[in-house]
Amino acid sequence: MKMEKYLREQGIRGPPYRLMVSMKKARSKPMELSHCVTPRILPHIHQWTESYGKSFVSWYGPTPRVNVMDPELIKDILSNKFGHFSKIKSTPLGKLLAEGVVNYEGEKWVKHRRIINPAFHLEKLKVGLYPISIQSLLMMPAFHTSSIELVSRWQKLVSEESCELDVWPDLQNLTADVISRTAFGSSYEEGRRIFQLQTEQAELVIQATRSVYIPGFRFLPTKRNKRMKEIYREVKALLREMIKKREKAMKLGEASNDDLLGILMESNNKEIENGGNAKSFGMSIDEVIEECKLFYFAGQETTSNLLVWTMVVLSMHLEWQDKAKEEVLQVF
Repeated sequence: MKMEKYLREQGIRGPPYRLMVSMKKARSKPMELSHCVTPRILPHIHQWTESYGKSFVSWYGPTPRVNVMDPELIKDILSNKFGHFSKIKSTPLGKLLAEGVVNYEGEKWVKHRRIINPAFHLEKLKVGLYPISIQSLLMMPAFHTSSIELVSRWQKLVSEESCELDVWPDLQNLTADVISRTAFGSSYEEGRRIFQLQTEQAELVIQATRSVYIPGFRFLPTKRNKRMKEIYREVKALLREMIKKREKAMKLGEASNDDLLGILMESNNKEIENGGNAKSFGMSIDEVIEECKLFYFAGQETTSNLLVWTMVVLSMHLEWQDKAKEEVLQVF
């Protein structure tokens, strides 16, 4: 109530405090093909924006969240020049999925960002002089290989007979395959297993967050709680083993550093050497594991969703298909 008073004094209003917001009604009917998706996926935010304007407060338990839709204010918040804005702390359930650079602040964030940055340098994303093989993949050939395999499969299916394809599962598998190849190179089959476990973990965490929160419930030996802990342990064990193998190969000079894991480990080793092997420099093996888990969690679902929507929009606007084809022919 005190926090609500402070916010009202600054002109920030919002909906009255209530126990729950249900989204079932908004999602109960089929959606029209339109870019106006907010009323369906975030109906409460859509309704509150219309009622209270582009800056309003909503409540998650006793925690107020100020929703900001002013582009200039958003720039200030994201740049965080003066350090006034702190990140939302990861929940115990969220930590079962992944931690990593997205959760850190201050010096720890700066250190992790510096170590990870080389993996996302533009030159690393371009086609290299290496042959397209599982043993020596740069990222662009990995995108190419996975995409060619998918398109070839689709071409075979539609050439045999006229049929309807559900592209959503295939595009989920495509992004999983790309991340597995680019993250782990020759170990992408192992990577694919981690992806499957992380997907299952995400589903279980979402189920848990959608149920009524009871303090301490996560400690009870329910079927879901036990499975989440099993997945957490298995993913950690798989990644630890993979990292140890790569460390051994790097010491023998047999490792390729063309995938995310190799680039990350090479960058981390340089950080440790430059710091005189002090513990405060570089990342521990557990921190490297969390960054690898984050590659999966942050990249897979977002990309597959975007690819599906791109295909929907191209189907809505056939003239865009023609423009896209023209551009491809010009480039190649």
